[in-house]
Amino acid sequence: MITIQPFENQYTEQIINLILNIQQKEFQVPITINEQQDLLDIPNFYQQKKGNFWVAIHENEVVGTIALIDCDENIGAIRKMFVKKEFRGKEHGIAQKLLDILVESAQKNQIANVYLGTLERLQAAIRFYERNGFTLIEKQNLPSVFPIMPVDTHFFEKKLI
Repeated sequence: MITIQPFENQYTEQIINLILNIQQKEFQVPITINEQQDLLDIPNFYQQKKGNFWVAIHENEVVGTIALIDCDENIGAIRKMFVKKEFRGKEHGIAQKLLDILVESAQKNQIANVYLGTLERLQAAIRFYERNGFTLIEKQNLPSVFPIMPVDTHFFEKKLI
């Protein structure tokens, strides 16, 4: 049984371990916790205004994450979408459930468009976003309020309203 719920402080260490493991070991992205201070203060970084941070929990273990940043101007940024390797795919449907909760929350809060950045090498993620109605856009076409991560190479947009 997998449940999805908003972030609570008790999950901080598990979230950091999950994300760093996927970034560094699985996908060889050269990023450290020092470059992701947001993970050390999730409530103040993500759970502000219309934003939130959700975790997927299986037997008290964090197996997935997703975050929505309220960028103002009815724009949201999707961040920190990660699912533990053993829990990926349609069998568990965790990525879909996480994204569905984020989109539902954004729509309920009148966020008109959501944007995200990712890496070219994350082809499965790119296909997932495209299947979910996201369209590739050029970096220069991102709204000025979108917080660009230096490692990201591909950017997507989805209109919600």
